[in-house]
Order: sequence, then C-alpha cells, then structure tokens
Amino acid sequence: MNGAKWLLDTNVVIGLLKKQSAAVALAEAQHLELSQAVVSQITRMELLGFSNLAKEEEAAILEFLQNCRTLFVDEAVERQAIQLRRTSQCKLPDAIIAATAQVHQLTLLTLDQRLEKLAVQLKNTQ
Repeated sequence: MNGAKWLLDTNVVIGLLKKQSAAVALAEAQHLELSQAVVSQITRMELLGFSNLAKEEEAAILEFLQNCRTLFVDEAVERQAIQLRRTSQCKLPDAIIAATAQVHQLTLLTLDQRLEKLAVQLKNTQ
C-alpha cells in the first residue's frame, strides 16, 4: 500500500491534535510517522462533521489530513464491514474503519478498547 503502515482512528487523530498523553504515547510506542499513516473516509467525515467546530480547529484538522492519505470505502471494505457488523455487532463506523485496516493490511491505531480488540482478532485471522 505505497508505504502506508498505519490506519489512524478518529480518537487518535483528535488526541494527537490536542497532544493528549494517551495518543502521544501510542504514537511513540508505534514509532508513528505521518508519512506512513492513512485515515479512513469515515475518520475524515467524523473529524470534519463535529457540530460547533471552530474555524481554527477545522484548519488544524485539515492541515493534519493533508499529511495523511484518505482511504475511501470500496467494495472490498464494504463486504468486510458488513461481515464484521454481522459477527461482532460493533457500530457501523467502527466496522468500516476496522475493515479498511484489514483489507489494506494496515495496523489500526485506536484508543477505543473494543475497536482495538476487534482489530487484534482480525489480525489473528489473517
């Protein structure tokens, strides 16, 4: 996947932008390089879809997203997300994000323990 290694979940992007210790520690533990990170189309929509998003927050998000390629939902991701949703009963956005990581063989970086558990299960089935 053109040098990409990591798929960043929405909570990680927010944490990095706000310099939250949990997100920074996760990024450091993974030796995260933004040049090798991508985001899902869902993460992009979640980040930019917050109500009452201040102009400076939107600018910071857009600047961050310019450094990360966006992976869009294609047929393979759709099929995998449907399967995940049926078997794990996770929320649809989480299923799409996890499916995107699995289909593109990326490590999912998330602070959501349920999503992390799902990602580990998926990785173990590959």
